[in-house]
Amino acid sequence: MEIVAATTEQIERNDHVSLDINKLTKSVHEEFKTLHAFSNECSIYRVPNRLRGSKEYAYTPQSVSIGPIHHGKEELKEMEGHKKLYLKEFLKLGKVSVEKCIVAITERETRLRNCYADNFEKITTGDFVKMMLLDSSFIIMVILKQCAGVFPSNNDRIFGKPWRIVEVTRDMCLLENQIPFFILDDLLKLAEIRIPGGAAFSMIELTRAFFSRAFGDSRVPKDILKDINSSELEHFVDFLRFCPRPKKGKQIKPLKTRTMPSAMELHQSGVKFKCGSSKNLFDINFDFEKGILEIPPLFFEDHTEKLFRNLHAFEQCQYSGGCVSDYIATINFLVRAPNDVEILSKKGIIDNWLSDNDAVMRVLHDLDRENRVDSKRFYFADVVEDLNKYCRKRRHRWIAALKQNYFYNPWVSISVAAAGALLILTVIQAMCSVIQVT
Repeated sequence: MEIVAATTEQIERNDHVSLDINKLTKSVHEEFKTLHAFSNECSIYRVPNRLRGSKEYAYTPQSVSIGPIHHGKEELKEMEGHKKLYLKEFLKLGKVSVEKCIVAITERETRLRNCYADNFEKITTGDFVKMMLLDSSFIIMVILKQCAGVFPSNNDRIFGKPWRIVEVTRDMCLLENQIPFFILDDLLKLAEIRIPGGAAFSMIELTRAFFSRAFGDSRVPKDILKDINSSELEHFVDFLRFCPRPKKGKQIKPLKTRTMPSAMELHQSGVKFKCGSSKNLFDINFDFEKGILEIPPLFFEDHTEKLFRNLHAFEQCQYSGGCVSDYIATINFLVRAPNDVEILSKKGIIDNWLSDNDAVMRVLHDLDRENRVDSKRFYFADVVEDLNKYCRKRRHRWIAALKQNYFYNPWVSISVAAAGALLILTVIQAMCSVIQVT
């Protein structure tokens, strides 16, 4: 190897490969200029491959692209024309000019781009601002039409077709299909769209109403807004993650034992299952003295896995674990076989709309694959440790076995009691005979 000509500096390799050092140095410095620094504002990610696995469909929009990650995909272009119709309606409804909206988004471009983990340097400022304007106005109009009495037009492809709003709603819950909440809030305030005869609409209130209508009050409680600071909300996935809010004042402890008896093993140890009345999915409690494990109901249908996967992916990317991850781990401790699902289903804890118990078990196990939890801060550590402690006591298993084997219905109980009485009478008769002989 030889370095020659200081001005053109080349390295000769094997007599036929050369390297222009000046050109390469300049290229590296040019790349430095376009480097996308990772921002503290980042909250929208591509789902990591370790979570994606073979479940690509769970993270990929089927009807509409929101934001830059899936922007321009051929299979989603059908909705692009409809976005323009919604933008036109938004401008008319809010009596705001397109110029004002463009200026507002342009002023926030850097902040908007910083919310994404990707660079998207190939998307020019003009294309980025236009995309954000169309996507933001689209989302606002979808929510207004669904929740605020803003009636759709005759050529509406979403509300004029059966089940289309369901598909769009599901796409709005995907981590890779998000735009920052603050731009929705800013544009709605700029438009000053008002409740008929009343105050201007609030983006956070519309968001709650929209997802409550989609998923029910049990998953999106009416009183959730008192605990949410809309200025700190990242996007819709962040909102849905916050809805099953952790109980205030609950101590988060280290997880000493990374396992727990299954539902069947708990049943055999005398633990009684109770469907909780709380609307907070994370409100799992175990009464050690009474041996009652209370779990809020978990509804299983086709969309359950997709929603949980995206909440979980956001948590794993943003926080490296948390309540959703801990909940998935805890439910998987309970469910290891179809008979565990059956026990929980009989108590109303699992509401299964899937094909069978095996399907529920597969969904739960798939969710837990590559699930990383922080054992030093595990939200359900107290429940796990108390259940382990309860099952280690032999008397609990003995009493449970006696009840389950001999007192599981009135007729068996009567037969056991009769047999016991006959045995006692036989013993007494034998003792009396012995006494008479002596």
